[in-house]
Amino acid sequence: MAEEQAASQQDQPQQQFAMQRIYSKDLSFESPATPGVFTKQWQPKVNVDLNTKSDKIDEQGNFEVVLTITITAKIEEETAFLVEIQQAGIFFISGFEGEDLRRILGTAAPNILFPYAREAIDAVCVKGGFPPVMLAPVNFDALYQQALAQAQAAPAAEEAATH
Repeated sequence: MAEEQAASQQDQPQQQFAMQRIYSKDLSFESPATPGVFTKQWQPKVNVDLNTKSDKIDEQGNFEVVLTITITAKIEEETAFLVEIQQAGIFFISGFEGEDLRRILGTAAPNILFPYAREAIDAVCVKGGFPPVMLAPVNFDALYQQALAQAQAAPAAEEAATH
């Protein structure tokens, strides 16, 4: 029995997930309302948009994952600043397929990238003359589940609309 289990474990590919490199793919900062915005009371309305995408980059199991974060801070109707970062990483992933692979690309990799993006956003905002921007932690697992639910609901909604 133990021999059968050992043999079946040898048949299965070993699962591996490893970070190869982290880098900033794109970073932009705009402050169109300066210097006038500095004379106003600092109580901005802040909007944060998150997005991830991934691409297989070779046949050895390397994937590029890009986490894009866009932050817009407005005072009244003026844009105080707009910052966008594409924080990217190359990850080696082996032994995962289908849903397991999509989950790793949509949750584990962005969880690794997020602190780097958060630090870069904070640094560029401070250098732009604004208070630090401390983004709250993001639950990428919950976002992934939400995206799955929306993707499953979309075809059902389309089908209901056609009947």
